[in-house]
Amino acid sequence: MKHDIAFARLPEIAPAEIAEHMSDPRVAEHMPLLTFTWDEAAVAKFVGQKEACWTRDGLGHWAILCNGRYVGWGGFQKEGDEWDYGLVLRPDAFGLGIRISKKALDFALADERIPYVTFLLPPSRKNLGALKRFGAVCIGDIDYDGERFLKFRLETA
Repeated sequence: MKHDIAFARLPEIAPAEIAEHMSDPRVAEHMPLLTFTWDEAAVAKFVGQKEACWTRDGLGHWAILCNGRYVGWGGFQKEGDEWDYGLVLRPDAFGLGIRISKKALDFALADERIPYVTFLLPPSRKNLGALKRFGAVCIGDIDYDGERFLKFRLETA
């Protein structure tokens, strides 16, 4: 099966579709900061925050489409002086993570604003082989909003 991956903006996705995605317990399993109910107001706030990153930094999170269907969101968000990459897929698209990440990281390699990318993963994530295959190196643990995350770094310059 062909997987045509495309990036769009989050406002192009129906809010109900984002709410359904983010309400799935399989998504929340590895998202310790996901402690609220995803309703219309939560989606509006989320999309507004992600669009504000585009306005402020000229880059942000995308809606991710596979063969024209919404399969999740992810991309780059500026955290201080660093560009952090995140990816949150619908459970039926979990197998697309490497393909989507490769396309996003190719974007980072071509963008002179991004000398390196960071990744924050909760300790519950045990399968880190893809990060290592991409060349990311663990640089330690950090506290983010009161939760512990493993921080990785990938040079892109």
